Amino acid sequence: MNSNHTDTVSMANQMRQLCLKAISRAGSGHPGGSLSLADLLAVLYFGGYLNIRPEDPRFKDRDRVVLSKGHACPILYSALALKGFISVDDLMTLRQSTSFLQGHPDMKHTPGIDMSTGSLGQGISAACGIALGLKRQGIKAHVWAFLGDGELDEGEVWEALSFASAYGLSNLTVVLDWNGLQIDGPNKEVMNLGNVKERFEVCGLECVEIDGHDHEAIAAAYDRALSCHTSPFGIIARTVKGKGVSFMENQVGWHGKAPDAQCLEKALCELGGRL
Repeated sequence: MNSNHTDTVSMANQMRQLCLKAISRAGSGHPGGSLSLADLLAVLYFGGYLNIRPEDPRFKDRDRVVLSKGHACPILYSALALKGFISVDDLMTLRQSTSFLQGHPDMKHTPGIDMSTGSLGQGISAACGIALGLKRQGIKAHVWAFLGDGELDEGEVWEALSFASAYGLSNLTVVLDWNGLQIDGPNKEVMNLGNVKERFEVCGLECVEIDGHDHEAIAAAYDRALSCHTSPFGIIARTVKGKGVSFMENQVGWHGKAPDAQCLEKALCELGGRL
């Protein structure tokens, strides 16, 4: 919808910086899968695709975003901070005992969070339920569900996708952050799922495969998803774990490790930011 992709690239870069600062300050979190998701969320939140209101986060007709890969919430929180749902100061309380920003999304206490997630594989099922509920109530809102590739090992994901097709959930878009790594190593070594796009299509989704860091390709895929009125839509986004920080890219060790001050400074330097 927004033809100026320079803006969304800038927002993705800012999101990455804020995300890493928050994780470093917390001393725990998941930088790798957060950074791989940054571009996909930046285009969604800052490219004109969402009907949302920071001043009224729960209004009935809003579009919904479900982060099925809930451990990547620092990058989602960063988008919410830049969008005005929470403050940057709030973001820097990530994972602290007095904070409403938990290590996984909490819909009861965090503005802009539509579903509590964390147990991998379950978020997509919740997204299907939300989409079906909206459809039956006649609410013209769209549901965006973001999955990690590691959680595709869960059988529940494939049941949910088949459910989405069977119930004609054309108001649901499933975006797969396919960075090729999960906590135990490369996906192909942990559980090789073969051609994932074909598996999505077998479940009844119309589907495209894109470069998940190419903002024009992301926007084109989102436009196509919103114009699909016959079935749920799937976007297989090929990404790089730790994208944007050279020493984190494609390194499984950065799945769930917080950068110390020295690593943070180096990362921010690469991203054009500062402490």
